[in-house]
Amino acid sequence: MNATHHSSLPTSIPQYLAQLRAALAGADPALVQDALYDAEEYLRSELAEHPDQSEADVIAAVAGSYGAPGEVADIYRDTEVRVQTALRAPPPPPRHSALGRFFGVAADPRTYGALFYSILALATGTFYFTWVVTGISLSLGLSVIIIGIPFVILFLGSVRLLALVEGRIVEVMLGERMPRRPVYAARERPVLARIGEMFTDPRTWTTLLYMLAMLPLGVVYFTLAVTLLATSLGLVIAPPLVLLGAFDGWSLSGGWLGYWEPATTLGAWELPIAFACGVVLLFATLHLLRGIGRLHGQLAKHLLVQSA
Repeated sequence: MNATHHSSLPTSIPQYLAQLRAALAGADPALVQDALYDAEEYLRSELAEHPDQSEADVIAAVAGSYGAPGEVADIYRDTEVRVQTALRAPPPPPRHSALGRFFGVAADPRTYGALFYSILALATGTFYFTWVVTGISLSLGLSVIIIGIPFVILFLGSVRLLALVEGRIVEVMLGERMPRRPVYAARERPVLARIGEMFTDPRTWTTLLYMLAMLPLGVVYFTLAVTLLATSLGLVIAPPLVLLGAFDGWSLSGGWLGYWEPATTLGAWELPIAFACGVVLLFATLHLLRGIGRLHGQLAKHLLVQSA
């Protein structure tokens, strides 16, 4: 341990966490949140195991095992780089031509993560929106009786838990680093003070905003993904099927009282054009979905993660 770390050792858990936060200045906010939570958990467990020692003595002993704030910050930065390098999918080979970059989107794993997220977003967005609207309605309705206060606290706690779940989905599918631990709590403070902090924390309200916005966003993402993919795949698959005779003959239109008409009206010269349009639309859709995934990852990071 170097002299700098020795000369500024904290004597309490809040001081240790404040120094750790300062040492992690400029790091990813999600990393900072995880590091603070882990450090507080470890420090409090050590303090509980040594009730005969003062907090300052425990902190001094921890600095020799867990590490001083500056050392812990260095370890987290280094570990984060190695973990992200190991988990990151191998990048597709560089393509210098415009056509190579256009069709190379199919080789990017994040494209398919964004595709699956766009389809899943309708279900998760509906659930988040229903949960938040129901919770807010019940909170307002129960606010006139004594049970309303604990209900509001439980509701906001459940929203924070949902934010962690959504963060894991975003990180896995969209590749945006999100917190893996909840926001650390200053447990030495009175319970009422911590409850009041939940209401004054801007992240509480930005999380609610995110949950409400997920329904319209989920509808847009799902509609774009399904409509564009279905259209492009239809244009790609239909011409080969026509050439193979899959649409030969006549088909009944208008139900059992309807009339017979040709199954396809595509001419021979139109089939290659339809196929080419389908291919272009398919890869353009993949580019669009990958772009949506990147933008949504940044939106989730901005609204769900506490600024470092």
